[in-house]
Amino acid sequence: MHRVNKLKKLLHIRFYLFNYKEYRKKMKKDEVFNATFRCGERQLTRREKNAVEFKTVKLYRKYQVNVGNIWGYFYRWRLEKKALKTGIEFLGNNNIGDGLIIGHWGRIIINGNAKFGNEIMLTHNVTIGRDIRGKREGAPTFGDKICIRTNSTVVGNITIGNDVLIAPNTFVNFDVPDHSIVIGNPASIHHKENATYGHLGRIE
Repeated sequence: MHRVNKLKKLLHIRFYLFNYKEYRKKMKKDEVFNATFRCGERQLTRREKNAVEFKTVKLYRKYQVNVGNIWGYFYRWRLEKKALKTGIEFLGNNNIGDGLIIGHWGRIIINGNAKFGNEIMLTHNVTIGRDIRGKREGAPTFGDKICIRTNSTVVGNITIGNDVLIAPNTFVNFDVPDHSIVIGNPASIHHKENATYGHLGRIE
């Protein structure tokens, strides 16, 4: 039965079609999100569009919107090849919502099972990983409006709320409520309304 279903999938025309509609929808939001963050405008300059960071976002979206078809397999391969040069590894993760900023390229590792809301900013030397044992076994779940700064690690089956800024050099393996700044190792939580204001763009 499994082989029959697999054969039907391979014979269906949708398996070979690139999902342009969803890709354009995602990229329109990503461009505005990145532009309002980087230059305060609603469009990126040509130089910014050609930067490694934005090209990686584009490649990720091509993979994400085509998961399950031939283009999804192709662009996952492309992402894995690109990771050898940039250090940015998505590890098959297709759970990032609308609005993704890669602040600076460099070593970034994103567990394949981590889940994200909308409006996320990651920068170099960030690790989002899983715990392999104990009560936190699993990968993190993030809300909307998340900024994770340089050299920070978020690990385990934890929940990060909405509007959370994780400061540089911070280790997080516990739940974080909405409207928080998380600082240090061991980390401490500081409540702040609009914690990510000025650290993210806008997609509205």
